[in-house]
Amino acid sequence: MVRVAFVHPDLGIGGAERWLVDSALALRSLNHPFVIYTSHYDPSHCFDETKQMQVVCKGDWLPRSLFGGRCAAVCAYLRMIYLAFYIVLFSPFTHDVFICDQISACIPVLRMSRKAKIVFYCHFPDMLLTARKTMLKRIYRAPIDALEQFTTGLADTVLVNSRFTLSVFRDTFPSLQHKAVDVLYPCIHTESFDSLESSNQSDWFDLDPWYNKNDIYLLSLNRFERKKNIALAIDSLAQLRESERLPKDLRDKIHLIIAGGYDSRVAENVDHYEELWNLAHSYNFLADGLSDVENINSDDKVHFLKSPSHIEKLRLLDLASVLLYTPSGEHFGIVPVEAMYMRTPVVAVNSGGPLETILDGVTGYLSEPDPKSFAQSVEKVLLARCGDEAEKGDANKDEEKMISKMGDEGKKRVEHNFSFEAFASKLDHYLTARIG
Repeated sequence: MVRVAFVHPDLGIGGAERWLVDSALALRSLNHPFVIYTSHYDPSHCFDETKQMQVVCKGDWLPRSLFGGRCAAVCAYLRMIYLAFYIVLFSPFTHDVFICDQISACIPVLRMSRKAKIVFYCHFPDMLLTARKTMLKRIYRAPIDALEQFTTGLADTVLVNSRFTLSVFRDTFPSLQHKAVDVLYPCIHTESFDSLESSNQSDWFDLDPWYNKNDIYLLSLNRFERKKNIALAIDSLAQLRESERLPKDLRDKIHLIIAGGYDSRVAENVDHYEELWNLAHSYNFLADGLSDVENINSDDKVHFLKSPSHIEKLRLLDLASVLLYTPSGEHFGIVPVEAMYMRTPVVAVNSGGPLETILDGVTGYLSEPDPKSFAQSVEKVLLARCGDEAEKGDANKDEEKMISKMGDEGKKRVEHNFSFEAFASKLDHYLTARIG
């Protein structure tokens, strides 16, 4: 038995949080006790599984930014350092292993607990997630970047989420070339996905205001952040609706659902949501000019959904004909894995983590990050599934089998490479090996 403490900055809804929740579920399946420490936790904005876990929130009174949204990185580091001091000095629990992710600044403080080993899980180097367009910003970030490299090196074990991130890690932290770093792919907790098939549809969220079973739905599932390049999905929809390869009646049926994590406390979420809404409105994709999902009707071509629950996300993946995964250089990307397990073909940018998760032409398509290329990849799926509808009244059987096989191959790939059982076994190995 290994007693584990997760140390995480903000237990909201996102890829990093999904990894933490799946890791906690893996520990539970292995009978390793754990507690989650975080500087922010809102039960109304979290993954449902955390409500049945032991979560300790400390330091949320500290500011998230200063001077009208500035110094967010410094504040995030200070919040994590404060949280680490609480764990070491005041926590009533005993820990054998700390698992930290996202922010490594807490590691020197955690090392004060000399008996516990420290695992740092690197989703992506933090220093690469912030633009440095001005000299002042470069000066501001210099000590923060140096601190990130130094404190990351203090971890007993460093894990990364993909071979792509490993290569970036080596290039970004030259002083850590000697550090042993292993790849631990994220997984999906397939039990909750499998339960969709046996669940009562009345338990799913209400799609009636805008859902039509005869229409075609494309899905974008990402946090409302500019780096996710969600605008590419809207621009691709515009290309599809002008495509001469698709029959007009088919084009008229295509809708795009844009769903993802949204936090009203985060200025970028608020601003980018408005930017995307304005882009959709400029294409006349919003019939009545209203932006909230509860006000949207079936005449809209783009539908926005903020912070869907887990069951809502599963329902969206189930009804979507294609998942559009638009980030470039994404370090891993769990959403394409979730889509493949739900037998939904994926069209993703041909860089970063999707190169390791998606088999081009087998479980989906890898495309250049431009609307024309994306639209052409989506066309392949839509033509196979629905293209002959106008002439024959039904999709071509051979092509339909090809799409069905693509879905089957996607699920098979997830089961073989990103299963919960394999993830739990590997995580257990790292924890028990380091304790010994």
